[in-house]
This record gives sequence, structure tokens and C-alpha cells, in this order.
Amino acid sequence: MTDLPVAQTHLKAKECADLPAPADHLSLTYEDRFLRRKVLTTQGGQRILVDLPSTTSLDHGDGLRLDTGAVIGIEAAPEPVLEITAPDLTRIAWHVGNRHTPCQIESARLLIQQDKVIADMLTRLGATTRLVTEAFTPEGGAYGHGRTHSHDHGHTHHPVDGHSHEHSHGHGHGHDHGHDHSHDHDHHHSHSHDGAPA
Repeated sequence: MTDLPVAQTHLKAKECADLPAPADHLSLTYEDRFLRRKVLTTQGGQRILVDLPSTTSLDHGDGLRLDTGAVIGIEAAPEPVLEITAPDLTRIAWHVGNRHTPCQIESARLLIQQDKVIADMLTRLGATTRLVTEAFTPEGGAYGHGRTHSHDHGHTHHPVDGHSHEHSHGHGHGHDHGHDHSHDHDHHHSHSHDGAPA
């Protein structure tokens, strides 16, 4: 039991648009916006217990309704991400998507999580990458899920002893792609998850 206010209801951004302004906000990184049960501290300094029925991907603009009736707004917190630019950005976006990497798509650039292996690959393809600190709000994917990468948040591991171990996790659509890679030994593991641990 806890005496903290409890958030058990997730409100999508379109639902929040019809409600009064949130009483407070949570500023969360992309990884932190994927949760089920956790004690968090709002921008106003209030501690709340998030206790959702299932592991949920929270988006910028969403809300959490507390058992007190108050709504806590969700904001994407600035975090270090990799900015990608290229003369042929569509081609680069295809290669990023082919690796099941969360990607924020804009007209003149892409944003992805820091990943040295992918950055090296994109550089060889003619892209320019640089580290920036911004809110990261990637596309949600084509399968109706808010996440397109592993639930353990380790979608690509750095090479060890010349081997690159890539773990691509889908939601009910596990499949492998033959990705071009700089290393001689690639190991692709595709897992299908119906949910994720708290």
C-alpha cells in the first residue's frame, strides 16, 4: 500500500485536449516514457505512483489521471540524440527503418538514439551525424504500437571481439532482415513480446 497519489489511467493527447490544463507535468525521456509501475516526481515536486494495467508507451502531450481526479501531463524531456542529415534523406531513412530503430522524422533531418554502429553505417552511406540534446518523439510504428524496439531498451550492442550483436524486437511480427553491416559476423535475434515487465 502507498499513501502517494496513484495514476492508473492513461489519457492520450487527443483526450487531454478536451480537458482543463494539467495540474502538473512529468518530464520524461523516451525510455522513461515506457513504463507500467514506478514512483515518479513531477515538475512541481509531487511524488506519484504510476500503476498502469499494462506496460504503456506514453507520448508527449498525453496525460495520467490520478486517483484524486487531477491530470498530470506528459512532456518529452530533452536528451542526447543523434541528428542525421543527408542529400538523399529518404534513402537514409529507409536504412534506419530497416534496422527497427526508433526514428523521429522531419523534413530536413532524422533523430535517433545514440548508436555508434548505426552512426558509422550512415556515415558510410553519405549521411552526416552529430550529437544534439532535444526532446525525442519518434514515430510509433506501423503496427499500432507505441514502440518499435526492444523492451529492454538495448536495441543494438557495440561490437565485442569483432562481433556485432543486434537484437531486434517486434510486437507480434517477429522477422529477420539481412542488414548490410561493417562486421563479418552479425547475429540477428528477433523476439516477439506481448508485453514487458514493469
